[in-house]
Amino acid sequence: MSQQILSISQVNDYIRSILDNDHLLAGVAVRGEISNYKLYPSGHHYFTLKDESSALKCVMFRGSAMRLRFKPENGMQIIAVGKISVYPRDGAYQLYVNTMAPDGVGDLHTAFEQLKKKLAAEGLFDPAHKRKIPQYPQTIGIVSSPAGAAIHDMLRILKKRYPLAKVLLLPVRVQGAEAPGEIAAAIHYANRHQLADLLIVGRGGGSIEDLWAFNEEPVAHAIYHSQIPVISAVGHEPDVTICDYVADLRAATPSNGAELAVPDQNALRQTLDSAYTAMNTSMQKQLDSARKHLHLLSQSPALQSPDRYVLQRRTALSHLKSKLISLEQRNISAKKEGYIALTATLDAMSPLKILTRGYAMATDATGAILRSVRDIQKNDTITITVSDGVISATVEKTKENDYG
Repeated sequence: MSQQILSISQVNDYIRSILDNDHLLAGVAVRGEISNYKLYPSGHHYFTLKDESSALKCVMFRGSAMRLRFKPENGMQIIAVGKISVYPRDGAYQLYVNTMAPDGVGDLHTAFEQLKKKLAAEGLFDPAHKRKIPQYPQTIGIVSSPAGAAIHDMLRILKKRYPLAKVLLLPVRVQGAEAPGEIAAAIHYANRHQLADLLIVGRGGGSIEDLWAFNEEPVAHAIYHSQIPVISAVGHEPDVTICDYVADLRAATPSNGAELAVPDQNALRQTLDSAYTAMNTSMQKQLDSARKHLHLLSQSPALQSPDRYVLQRRTALSHLKSKLISLEQRNISAKKEGYIALTATLDAMSPLKILTRGYAMATDATGAILRSVRDIQKNDTITITVSDGVISATVEKTKENDYG
């Protein structure tokens, strides 16, 4: 019996037919960790799923990959669903993936965390970029569905709290594939034409799938680049979207968004009433103080009897004048007495005074006073001053005292 000889292609085709006809492998779900992940320009995804001891090559074609809501990454634990078959050219079997989801969490949750991380790194959540919400907005633009209950709640609250504000509705779809583009376009339109000085972007509650339009990157960038301050009012209080992180202010619900957008007219009236009361009280105090001051002025002598007041001031001025003159005279007398005493003392010490008592004062040719016979010599010319004049003389001889 001769053995049948097969070509490589025949062997691969035979193995592929066996795998393709296996019902278990035709729709198998595989759990594993992504490695060697590659995204080709064609849009096809190639990667390997592995566990502790084995590995399985996988491919996800562009048509299936377009339905992914998250970006596969190396190291990510996933559950991939598809069929096992053979690629005839390489003779290798692989998993042809139709869908995949992160293991343990939903694909939308993973997509949310990935986009949140990316936008945070780009600075879209930076508090320094947040714009201040106007305290008294004149025109409020609402980007929401015109058919939902949320818009009616917001309109009712805005009218009740602050009817002075003009409200402009920018109708968009808030769910479905077209919703993100419409929401972003409405925000751009409001900024381009400066339609409002405050925007509220939101919708009512729902599942994460229902709210997903507010987790899309185009909407996040539209809010970030808006020159008009934006309040994010999406879903119920526990719901958190990317819009909440990017917006200038996050509201727990659409109704709360309307409350945060405008002041309460009742509270404003109370504030105005309090201010009026405080101003009235302050003015009354000023008037009472002015009346008391006026009463004191009216009791003053100057106003009651001007002539008498002038006479009193004139008398006081005359008394002050007399007092000053008396003080000055006493001061002058004291100065004179001091002067006379000093003059007498000086006169008593004067050399001329001594001369009147018979004494004389001798000086040499230079005018220096002679105090000793040693200060002059024979034939020197000296001057002798007496009480009534001077005498010029020539020295004939000098003699020292024996006791000197």
